[in-house]
Amino acid sequence: MNPSHTSRLEHLKELLSIEREEDYKQYRELFLKAGIEQRRKNGLTWYPIKINSEELSYADLLQIEVERTTHQDTAHQFSSGKNIALFSNQSTGETLEINGTIKSAQKNKLKILIHADTLPDWCYDGKLGINVQFDDNSYTEMQKALNEVIKAKGNRVAELRTILEGMEPFTFDKPDETRVVSYLNLSQNRAIRKALSAKDIAVIHGPPGTGKTTTLVNAIRISLQSERQVLVCAPTNTAVDLLTDRLKNLGISVLRLGHPARISESLMSSSLDGQIQRHQNYHEIKNLRQHAEEYFKLAGKYKRVFGKEDAQQRAAYYTEARSCLKEARMVEDYIVEDLFNSAQVICCTPVNASSKHLAKKSFHTLFFDEASQALEPMVWIPLLKCYRLILCGDHCQLPPVVKSLTAQKEGLSKTLLDRCIEMEDAVSLLTRQYRMNTPIMAFSNRYFYNNALEADASVKDNTLTEEKEAGFYNAPVEFIDTAGCGYDEAQNPETLSSYNTAEGHILYTHLQALLNWFTALNYTTALDIGIISPYKEQVSWLIENQNAYDLPNEKINTLRTKTIDGFQGEECDVIYISLVRNNSNMEIGFLSDIRRMNVAITRARRKLVVIGDSATIGNHPFYKAFIDYCEENGFYRSAWEFQY
Repeated sequence: MNPSHTSRLEHLKELLSIEREEDYKQYRELFLKAGIEQRRKNGLTWYPIKINSEELSYADLLQIEVERTTHQDTAHQFSSGKNIALFSNQSTGETLEINGTIKSAQKNKLKILIHADTLPDWCYDGKLGINVQFDDNSYTEMQKALNEVIKAKGNRVAELRTILEGMEPFTFDKPDETRVVSYLNLSQNRAIRKALSAKDIAVIHGPPGTGKTTTLVNAIRISLQSERQVLVCAPTNTAVDLLTDRLKNLGISVLRLGHPARISESLMSSSLDGQIQRHQNYHEIKNLRQHAEEYFKLAGKYKRVFGKEDAQQRAAYYTEARSCLKEARMVEDYIVEDLFNSAQVICCTPVNASSKHLAKKSFHTLFFDEASQALEPMVWIPLLKCYRLILCGDHCQLPPVVKSLTAQKEGLSKTLLDRCIEMEDAVSLLTRQYRMNTPIMAFSNRYFYNNALEADASVKDNTLTEEKEAGFYNAPVEFIDTAGCGYDEAQNPETLSSYNTAEGHILYTHLQALLNWFTALNYTTALDIGIISPYKEQVSWLIENQNAYDLPNEKINTLRTKTIDGFQGEECDVIYISLVRNNSNMEIGFLSDIRRMNVAITRARRKLVVIGDSATIGNHPFYKAFIDYCEENGFYRSAWEFQY
């Protein structure tokens, strides 16, 4: 084995270990070293809580709803998909806890799937709480995958490693030019033809609004004409759910793997547990389990054994119960095997690709979506089972989360997509954009995409109305500059997240005026409105104070307020962005992550409003260019216009 083929991967292993240590260090400082009161402040513990309801859910897991009864205004880190421990704070001297996974999270309520079919008795004695748990599984699977890639010799994994290390070129068959999907545009059709002609690796580069997911699912659909089954992955459960839904809508048989708590309720019928329960042989499992339960109940009558015959009868009942359960497991294994063999697409996150059910399976093609958000070792987990790789994403949008500055600086944040984009021959750029009007698209197009994008005729001139003399209200873009207004930022000492209440007030004042103007026009339509801030604390303030402003709800179809990451993949008619930072040191923190900002400014269909302090952000080349763009096109306003 040539050491040069693996030296970078060995270094990647080291960086992954550094990242895991940093991740655990942050968890330990917030949780393990802290008492229960401090953990509550850190958002890692709710205590006390009450159980509002409990019911059986999919896969015979118990679903409970819990609610915290104090500290209800404290920010928390509980979110869908996270693992938690339900614990009792009784002073019994023993550890009383049971594990679960969050199904959905609200400000003060959680729905949790418990990894058992009943709650232990101590759950009904009060003094309950829940803790966030550290999840080491993804690190373990990434390290295992890297080890396998490094030691690979004389197999397809070794060949892919050599190609991805730049030792061998990407190779392609001649694209089938007759293959045309009538409802896709020229760049989308070219991308599909290029991807499906790849012998090794290809990239579908999809900037915002260019129909990346539509292109990908059609590439998958066409590949199934020559491949019996493909593997489809994405780094987030939200992205996997979207792919599952879109593939189902094309009439494709999809098996969605993953914990039931991490799968959308609307897609449970596509999950492994959902399909088991709908299988024609499932009634056998139900009958066998019912018989087993009856035998266990009969055996339970012999709690105090008085004679030899009683003991023998009890043993016989237990034997029958275990026999029924064994037979039920055999039927379930048959159903699972049948489902995995019959599905056209297996759809999951990369870590779920290491499932025992996929241990002996191999695929010709791995389609990997949202590849800009996946660490390279994450992609290798499913790629170990596949002959070729089709990456889809945009390296100018959300990057992967890397907590260690050392690991980030030394290259852990450089994704496989980043590396493959540099191999231009493998890349197909989608160039027609279907979301934004031309002025909203133009800045991102110039700054990130070398003006290669073109707004489709269906959207390029879309504004809120066709009124010609509507002034700023109908302007497609506005930058509202708070410079000189004294709108200093503040920081929550507990969460260390920044917020700016004066900027929030300007935002709602503008939105209120915009909606009043829109209402006066007597249009029958209502608007989808999105409010974005890079800072969680600002998002919390905006949500909590929304009702203080008299917004005409009859003109609001939806109003969503989220962080940038929360808006990934979404779009609205009107988008407001609150940048928050306003300080004399011109510190902008993670506003300097311009790929995240690219996501934020490309969510709007018809109007984009950005609020920020030019004095703080204006020294950064990205924000200077944006402010210049707004001034050049008459989109600049001062916040002084909103002072009362």
